[in-house]
Amino acid sequence: MAPGEKIKAKIKKNLPVRGPQAPTIKELMRWYCLNTNTHGCRRIVVSRGRLRRLLWILFTLTAVALILWQCALLVLSFYTVSVSIKIHFQKLDFPAITICNINPYKYSAVRPLLADLEQETRAALKTLYGFSEIESRTRREAEPWSRAWEGTQPRFLNLIPLLVFKEGETSRATDFLSGRKRKVSGSIIHKASDVMHESKEMVGFQLCSNDTSHCAVYTFSSGVSAIQEWYRLHYMNIMAQVPLEKRVDMSHSAQELLVTCFFDGMSCDASNFTLFHHPMYGNCYTFNNKQNETVHSTSMGGSEYGLQVILYINEEEYNPFLVSSTGAKVIVHRQDEYPFIEDVGTEIETGAATSIGMHLTESFKLSEPYSQCTEDGSDVPIKNIYNAVYSLQICLHSCFQTKMVEKCGCAQYSQPLPPGASYCNYQQHPNWMYCYYELQQAFVQEQLGCQSVCREACSFKEWALTTSLAQWPSLVSEKWLLRVLTWDQGQQIKKKLNKTDLAKLLIFYKDLNQRSIVESPANTVEVLLSNFGGQLGLWMSCSVVCVIEIFEVFFIDSLFIIARRQWQKTKTWWSQRQARPCPEVPPSSRGRDNPVLEIDDDLPTFTSALRLPPAPGAQVPGTPPPRYNTLRLERAFSNQLTDTQVPAES
Repeated sequence: MAPGEKIKAKIKKNLPVRGPQAPTIKELMRWYCLNTNTHGCRRIVVSRGRLRRLLWILFTLTAVALILWQCALLVLSFYTVSVSIKIHFQKLDFPAITICNINPYKYSAVRPLLADLEQETRAALKTLYGFSEIESRTRREAEPWSRAWEGTQPRFLNLIPLLVFKEGETSRATDFLSGRKRKVSGSIIHKASDVMHESKEMVGFQLCSNDTSHCAVYTFSSGVSAIQEWYRLHYMNIMAQVPLEKRVDMSHSAQELLVTCFFDGMSCDASNFTLFHHPMYGNCYTFNNKQNETVHSTSMGGSEYGLQVILYINEEEYNPFLVSSTGAKVIVHRQDEYPFIEDVGTEIETGAATSIGMHLTESFKLSEPYSQCTEDGSDVPIKNIYNAVYSLQICLHSCFQTKMVEKCGCAQYSQPLPPGASYCNYQQHPNWMYCYYELQQAFVQEQLGCQSVCREACSFKEWALTTSLAQWPSLVSEKWLLRVLTWDQGQQIKKKLNKTDLAKLLIFYKDLNQRSIVESPANTVEVLLSNFGGQLGLWMSCSVVCVIEIFEVFFIDSLFIIARRQWQKTKTWWSQRQARPCPEVPPSSRGRDNPVLEIDDDLPTFTSALRLPPAPGAQVPGTPPPRYNTLRLERAFSNQLTDTQVPAES
């Protein structure tokens, strides 16, 4: 070999093995540490001294752990949102305004249907407190129980017995109907609080299931609440059997409810309102509903550019047992939204002017995977029984009504009917009230699963209301104003109006500032990759190319070395298996006549040979002495020299 080739071979031999050409993974890791751009790995190999090497190993592993931790936090926080608030100054669409009289039906129209119920209610009041609602409010001694029901056979008290609990008694109560004490079976549920007050007399009623095997007693701290709840249950049962057309006729018409109307400085009337019948509030009327051809808007803020109405409440037609307050209820909502007047309605007082200033807030939330909101409710497994756009309240009420139909066999009166169902009544479902109360309690305790299934809508509008009151009409203007209003409404209202019959309502935008709350993704793929690069550069001074290099060395090259070694082992094993074995040579006794010439396969050493015992009875044959005559040389010459002659043997 030439001298130059020898030098090249020597240099090549001393150089480290590169990449997958390394025979072992250890050599591959050594090559990586010497050639990588991450400084920590290189210092592990080139550092002198065991302590420095251990420190650099510790530093490098700590940096890798921090990178993994920070990158994991970045991935986990990827589906977070940032909230931005935008303020717009623009012309705003006026919301839908739904107005209801607190008294659902005219007392004169509905009284024949409730005559028996009211008679028993007055008798119960007289028995318990010593007076009826039309007599003196001063409490007298209660009349004997038997005298209150002379000549009558109460029907409603038989269906839902009213009970009186004396002080300290929870297992026994006095029955209103018989006046006798009886043992109370079943659980006692206090509707006012979770604690049973034993120091006060309480009134309640008992409800039982169809087979009367399960009963529950519902008690109230106030007799007013007990009587009104007992009356409301029977009222719903009676009204559920009245056709919708008749209920609409018994309620207030738009011409009766609306005395005057102004919007944005222009006059309006009952034709600008749409009828909406609510089971518990009767005829309600919606201004600026979606059924109108155009949606009204306003370009100015202030009470002069909103809705101004004067409402005729007609306190004389109020049901004394169903409602205990006088006035109206109003709710602000979207045009395509169902007005839940019983949940979020604002009450309007009679004899006063109620001003409601509005601020519009529009919210837009991100759907999955950022939140659990729904776009239109199509992915919620609850059927919408309301003829309105999806909302969380609609889902909850629809879920409860569906559960009511499934478990009780009928629908609750205050909510819309599901397809194919009917409202609960005594004739078809005698004990539906026990099922209703039991289901309502389970709903409040979130045992029906409605709260976990229903989700919030991703986009919605919300009006923040600011309410203020003023005395209306004033003392100086009361006389002429009431006379003019009486003359204007002479055809609809055939009586002289008084102050307690009227209520004034003003609804307007306080300003045209529309606030929009918009959610947007806090991270994008580009931002995530940039954050990854920042963490890699901060802790190990490497880039994405270094990550690719690590992947190549630790996965591709390492697997290649392992596969190559396994292939070599497999190849060697296969070659040995395929090789044919050499034939054995038969043993030959030729040349082994002399046992001494037999050679042992395992020859003894010199030391072991000295220790071998002699063979018993065996004589080692010796070599016979040579025959010297045979060694005599023949005479080559006929004459033997004298100095070479051999003397003759004697």
